[in-house]
Amino acid sequence: MTLLIDPFLTGNLPGIGGEIRTVPEDFHVDERPLYLPCGEGEHLYVTITKRGLSTPDLVRRLSSTLGVKAQAIGVAGLKDARAVTTQVVSLQGIHPEQVSRLTIDDTILNVQILGRHRNRLRTGHHSGNHFRLVIRHVAGHSAETVPAILQQLSTRGVPNYFGPQRQGKDGENYRIGALLLHDAQRRARMNRSTRIWYLNSYQSFLFNRILARRIDYLDKVIVGDWAMKSDNGACFQVEDAEKEQSRADRFEISPTGILFGSRVSWANGEPGRIEEAVIAEAGATKESLVAAAKTCGFRGERRSLRVSLAELEWSLSDDVLTLSFSLPPGAYATSVLRELMKVSPANS
Repeated sequence: MTLLIDPFLTGNLPGIGGEIRTVPEDFHVDERPLYLPCGEGEHLYVTITKRGLSTPDLVRRLSSTLGVKAQAIGVAGLKDARAVTTQVVSLQGIHPEQVSRLTIDDTILNVQILGRHRNRLRTGHHSGNHFRLVIRHVAGHSAETVPAILQQLSTRGVPNYFGPQRQGKDGENYRIGALLLHDAQRRARMNRSTRIWYLNSYQSFLFNRILARRIDYLDKVIVGDWAMKSDNGACFQVEDAEKEQSRADRFEISPTGILFGSRVSWANGEPGRIEEAVIAEAGATKESLVAAAKTCGFRGERRSLRVSLAELEWSLSDDVLTLSFSLPPGAYATSVLRELMKVSPANS
């Protein structure tokens, strides 16, 4: 298996190049909560704005400063270190006055107490993220190219690729995940969170390959697709593509790709043949992946091939592009940046 460069939806348009994350302030992320605390319970919800600090590092700092185990700290999503990010954190057994122990400095910029809640904050418990990004030193043709690219992304959707951070610095995490599926001894030597991380990396690799095969028609539903409803994430199998396409055009539904597991449904028809071809190229079969997933203990799910680009605003001043937009949970801002820049945002 070789980690390939994922094709662009806007490959007919040149990239604007440029540099992102020249300073952390060039990459702002505001996490939007799925719900607010109810006012009672053992979990204190706080909003923290941080700079140049990853979410795992924030959790370790909170654990040390507040004197609680990391397992008592809940977050809805992982946020970049090379950025200024705001996210909600739940703290089990912590009183509001204890939060004053947190030092406001150049890494933790602000802490706001939201209130108490009965449940720990868990992964995915947010309604999405709002981004404000600055790309510096963009190409001279950006005034013409940027609106053309953004028009395509707004109309057809943003390819919902998993970002390169899933695969680690060397881009090889998926290889370890593939080995873990069939190597019980190797799995046993890892803790559960590490094991799941690598297995998810392999799922992500295969999903990206499926999306790459569908990139030219990621906004079209096909008989045999499992389509996802935008309002609630529910999936149904497409039997009449012509009937359902109008809903896809309105972004009410989108085609999906598989994140393999022990219980998730595979597509039929042409979408099913694409999924099977991708896993065959990786040296696997549906049966082998399902059996391995049962052994490893994860059910799998369907993931939309595209996401909508909401609340889009942009401005260009000389060679500096400022861009803001919102994406749903699980979607990566790098998917927007790579379409604009046509280079890897992770390496720019």
